[in-house]
Amino acid sequence: MEFSVQTANPAKAETPCLLVPVYKGGDFLPTVAKLDDASERLIGQLLERGDFDAALGNVQLVPFAPGLGAERILLVGLGEREKCQEAAFIKALDAAMTALVKLPIDEASVVFGDVPLTDRDAAWKARKVMEAAERAIYRFDQFKSSPAPAPSLAKLTLIITDADAVPQVKQGALVGNAIGQGINYTRTLGNLPGNVCTPSYLAEQAEQLGRDSQGALEVEILDEEALEALGAGSLLSVGRGSKEPTRLIVMKYQGAEEGEEAPHVLVGKGITFDTGGISLKPGESMDEMKFDMCGAASVFGTVKAVLAIKPKLNLVFIVAAAENMPDGNATKPGDIIKTLKGLTVEVLNTDAEGRLVLCDALTYAERFTPASVVDIATLTGAVIIGLGHHATGLLSNDDDLALDLLDAGEAAWDRAWHLPLWDEYQEQLESNFADLANIGGRPAGTITAACFLSRFADHFPWAHLDIAGTAWHSGKQKGATGRPVGLLTQYLLDREADTQVENSDV
Repeated sequence: MEFSVQTANPAKAETPCLLVPVYKGGDFLPTVAKLDDASERLIGQLLERGDFDAALGNVQLVPFAPGLGAERILLVGLGEREKCQEAAFIKALDAAMTALVKLPIDEASVVFGDVPLTDRDAAWKARKVMEAAERAIYRFDQFKSSPAPAPSLAKLTLIITDADAVPQVKQGALVGNAIGQGINYTRTLGNLPGNVCTPSYLAEQAEQLGRDSQGALEVEILDEEALEALGAGSLLSVGRGSKEPTRLIVMKYQGAEEGEEAPHVLVGKGITFDTGGISLKPGESMDEMKFDMCGAASVFGTVKAVLAIKPKLNLVFIVAAAENMPDGNATKPGDIIKTLKGLTVEVLNTDAEGRLVLCDALTYAERFTPASVVDIATLTGAVIIGLGHHATGLLSNDDDLALDLLDAGEAAWDRAWHLPLWDEYQEQLESNFADLANIGGRPAGTITAACFLSRFADHFPWAHLDIAGTAWHSGKQKGATGRPVGLLTQYLLDREADTQVENSDV
C-alpha cells in the first residue's frame, strides 16, 4: 500500500475519508479538538446525544463533514483514556482499517499520531497504522469461483502536527508497510492447501524471491540427492513416505560487508502437510495440518520484509521442507536414524517429525559461523496448553538472545514467553538403543522438544520459537495469522541498530 506523511491542519485536509480517534467521555485529543471546532462541534454532538459510543473498537461512519476538507469521517473508539495503551491502540486500529477497506474509496487519511502511548513514539504508531492497513486489505479467495471484489483502498496519508518528526514517521511507516506485506505473504503461504504448497513449491517461491531481489538474495536448493550426499538422514527420514520430494532451502542476504559481520540465521520448519506419518493423527481437524509449515512461511515473510527494508546485516534463511505421509517407505516407530550431526535418534513417534527436520537444518546452519540462530516451528500441542493462543513459546541456550527476542516481541507487539531449558529435562530423551529419542513423554512436551533441538545447537547462540498456538486460527476465523514476522523483523532491525552503535564506538 502506498503512503505519504503530511504536516497539516487536519480540518483542512482534503481526503475522501478521515479516520478520527475518539476517547470515551469526549476527552478530545488536540487534533480531534480542531476537527470538532471546525465542524461546529459535530463530533461532540454525536457523543453527547449518544449517537456514537466511543467504546474500544467501535466505529461509525459520518458520511458528511461540514466545515472540514474531508468528504466523510470515520470515528474510531479508543475506549477510556487511562486504559488506552498498546493493546487498545492496536485493537482500535484493526477495527478502523476493517471498516475503512469496506468503503468505496481508494485513499484515506489518518490522525492517530497524537494518541499518547507510554514509551511509544510517532514512528511506532505510524508503523502500526500501516501494518493494520496491510492486514485489513488481505484476502485469500483465489480458489473460489466467485471471489468478492478486492478492497479499493490503495493509499494512506498520515497527518501529523510535528514537522520535526516527519523523517521518523516516514521510516516507521515504511517498516510497517514492509512487515505488513511480509505478514500477508506468510498468511498466503500458510493458507495454501497441501496439494499446492509442497516442498517443491516452497523452493520455487524462494527462487522467485531471489529473481525479484535484483541480486540481493542468493538462493540455493538442496534436493534429495544432495541431502543424501550431505548425510541429512533425519530430514530425509520424514519425507520417506511421501511422493513429494524433500528440500532444504537456503537464502542468503548480504547487507553488510562480506566477511565483516557474522550472519544471523533464521530456520523454519516446513512440513507442508503433516498426517503424523505411521503415528497417524485423528481425522478431526487434520485439514489444519497444512499450517504445519507456518514456521517456514514466517521465514519467507521475514525475507520479504527484509528485502523491502534493506537492513545492513548479513542474514541466512533456511527452510527444511518435507511432507509427512504414511506409505510403505515411511519411517516407523522404533526406527533409528542418523542425523547430519552424526547423532542417532530412536523415533518413538513419527508425529514428532518437526524436530527431525529442524535438527539437520540447525547442523547445516553451523557452517555459516552464525552470530545467532533462531528456529521457528509449529512444534508442539503442549505449548497451546501452556500459553494458549496469545504468546509464542521461547526457549534458548543463551539468556541474552532470549532477552533480545522478548524485547523484539514487545516492540512489535508480537509477544513471546520464556520457558526453562534446564538440564534436568534432557533426561527424558534418553534411549536404550540410540543417542537420544525423539520424544520425552507427556510432561513438559514443549521443553523436551526444545531440549532435543538444543543437542544440535551447541556451537552457537540459539533460540527456539514454538508458534503452534499463534501461527493460525481455527473455527470460523480459520487461517494463518502471519506471526511471528513482526517479532523476527524487529529482532533483525535491533541487531542492525546494535551493530551501528558498536561500529560508532570503535
